[in-house]
Amino acid sequence: MNGLVSPVVSPAADRPISIRTIALASLVGTTIEWYDFFLYGTAAALVFNRLYFPTFDARVGTLAAFATYSVGFVARPLGGVIIGHFGDCIGRKAMLVLTMMIMGLATFCIGLLPTYESWGLWAAVALVVLRFAQGFGVGGEWGGAVLMAVEHAPDNARGFYGSWPQMGVPAGLILATAAFAVVSRLPEPQFLAWGWRLPFLSSIVLVATGLLVRFRVSESPVFESLKHARREFSVPVAEAVRRYPKEILLTMGMRMAENSGFYIFTVFVLAYATQVAGLSRQDTLDGVLLASAGALIALPVCGAISDRIGRRPVYLFGAITIAVFAFPFFWLIEMHSVRLLWVALIVPMVFGEAPMYGPQAAFLAEMFGAGVRYSGASLGAQLASVFAGGLSPFIAAALLPYGGNAIAAYLLAMALITIVAVWLADETRHRRISG
Repeated sequence: MNGLVSPVVSPAADRPISIRTIALASLVGTTIEWYDFFLYGTAAALVFNRLYFPTFDARVGTLAAFATYSVGFVARPLGGVIIGHFGDCIGRKAMLVLTMMIMGLATFCIGLLPTYESWGLWAAVALVVLRFAQGFGVGGEWGGAVLMAVEHAPDNARGFYGSWPQMGVPAGLILATAAFAVVSRLPEPQFLAWGWRLPFLSSIVLVATGLLVRFRVSESPVFESLKHARREFSVPVAEAVRRYPKEILLTMGMRMAENSGFYIFTVFVLAYATQVAGLSRQDTLDGVLLASAGALIALPVCGAISDRIGRRPVYLFGAITIAVFAFPFFWLIEMHSVRLLWVALIVPMVFGEAPMYGPQAAFLAEMFGAGVRYSGASLGAQLASVFAGGLSPFIAAALLPYGGNAIAAYLLAMALITIVAVWLADETRHRRISG
């Protein structure tokens, strides 16, 4: 096979080159997938309430737009279970190619979708269907992307290399936010008529690039060993539930603060800062860009630290930061200062989200046996995304009439759940993951 050499069969001297190339390929692929996924969130906050739900008043239209946004998260566990099943049975690589094609086509079609003015109610229905496809794709993609990096990595650097596909989240968010920051400079009529479509349509070029990268990556050596020994399970998700019920529940709890916080800090804030604090759309988008850039740098640092001191202390630091900063986040935004808005975004993203999301790939992968790892990690992670990430912008929008403190209390509750889950989890840094 042309392309990369597996670290399992490579000479020791070649191993760092191989894993770095694989990690870079994982980063490129996940960046493109998350770019597609995040485009919808930005559009839901800025555009979809007016184009697909124009018969509602502004607040109800925003609720409706965020409700369709949540559909993608409802689809993520389904994608995690189905794609995870085939990832544990057929292989990680094939599923990564399939999920990228699903995401790319769904995103491109959203860019072509007629609005309520042309299709009426069917426009909103079609939007929901395409969002469901996006969620299905990203739900199945995450497990494969992180396992390709973690299962190729040396034992003493799984946290660091596992953080590379995680970096695709802020990188994809940066690309999506930057794309909307550019087109939002258009006059309002042109932006609403066709400008918002350009980021969705351009994703087809990125997807083609990502597919070329993923075709060249070698299969996970851990899966190859399982396949050679014929140790795959016929129904891996059922086996994961039977063998690892505690780990699945802990995985869900561990993601509550990270997932809910992330979408409040990057999606809901677009509506809150513009509608409540009266700050401009452009300044808010710029703040999200700065915070995402900071997280992009912090993620591999946190992953590397977890290789030295353990996954649990790094993860706990992030969850506690979210808990402590929940109320100040909204207080700073309500001061109507652009600089304080940027501080409010950067602090939780760099010191809260990154310490959790950086070591998360290695932490969750190490909690499950190799034969059910794709299914088990995906199931727990994507179930959490329904209750945390998917519902958080909708819940925050529903709490909006009660003020920022009500939303902060919700965020604090999510952080406390994560703190308890991490406290109950075992340290996994020294576990073997090959068998």
